[in-house]
Order: sequence, then structure tokens, then C-alpha cells
Amino acid sequence: MLKWAIIFAVIALVAGVLGFGGVAAGAAGIAKILFVLFLIVAAVMLVLALMGGKAVSKNL
Repeated sequence: MLKWAIIFAVIALVAGVLGFGGVAAGAAGIAKILFVLFLIVAAVMLVLALMGGKAVSKNL
């Protein structure tokens, strides 16, 4: 997901340099949404990993 956010950010930069404002704005919006989704998923996975680690050490 982070990979796609970076790709859309690069597309937005290139489109902005070339003067395609609408395309640049759309790509930047998509990149922002994907980056926020990445942060949410990463936070959830971190919490689940910490909870799983505690369960494993508790059973040992």
C-alpha cells in the first residue's frame, strides 16, 4: 500500500510539473488516502504483534 502511495505521489509531482493541475490534484488525493490507510493498517498490525508476543511469552 505504501508502494502505491509513493507511485501516486510521483505521478502527482510529474503531472504538476507538466501543468496538468487536475490530474496532479487527483493523484495527490489518492496518495494521501493510501498513505493514511497504510498508517492505520501498520498501527493495527503493531498492536496485534505486541498482543501476540505477550500471549506467547505467557504460555512459556
